[in-house]
Amino acid sequence: MTDQLQTFVFKNRGALLSVPAVLLSLFGKPSAFSVAAGLPLAFLGEALRCWAVGYSGATTRSDRVEAPKLVTAGPYAYVRNPLYLGNFITAAGFTLAFTGRNSFFGRAALAFAALGSIAAVYSMIIPHEEQFLQREFGDEFTAYCDRVPPIVPLSEPAENGTGEYDPDVLLSSESKTFVTFGAMLAMLALKSIRV
Repeated sequence: MTDQLQTFVFKNRGALLSVPAVLLSLFGKPSAFSVAAGLPLAFLGEALRCWAVGYSGATTRSDRVEAPKLVTAGPYAYVRNPLYLGNFITAAGFTLAFTGRNSFFGRAALAFAALGSIAAVYSMIIPHEEQFLQREFGDEFTAYCDRVPPIVPLSEPAENGTGEYDPDVLLSSESKTFVTFGAMLAMLALKSIRV
């Protein structure tokens, strides 16, 4: 049952991860300070995601786990899940940006709902992907896991990383992410103007 649930969550991760964006757009009340504090964090997360996708390639958009090779260079030399870490940082930035004028309890509820739902999705996706990578790459993946943590990055990169950065993959595979990011910026601007 767990494997089926993990497969379902992985396949539908885009829809599931849009829930926090909808909640923030509907119930968030940004302030000038919250926007100024949150947007740099959101852009930092997006930059980390772009760096990770440039290394991992277009397979990040597939409905099933794929990995033609084990990438351990670039951001993957610091942390095993830089793409998801980047997404979480982006979500934290938008959560901060959208909730400046919400009450303390409203802000806490939105933060819990938005970031908690993202954490729940990733708690299903990461083991699902890592089971695949273990089957696919065996000892090579085990050695990588021994050197590089899953969530909290190393302060120095692990040595002997493999993989190359390809900026062209961003245009071909990240258009949906860029559109979503732009829509969140537009909604934030709209809600800020209406205050």
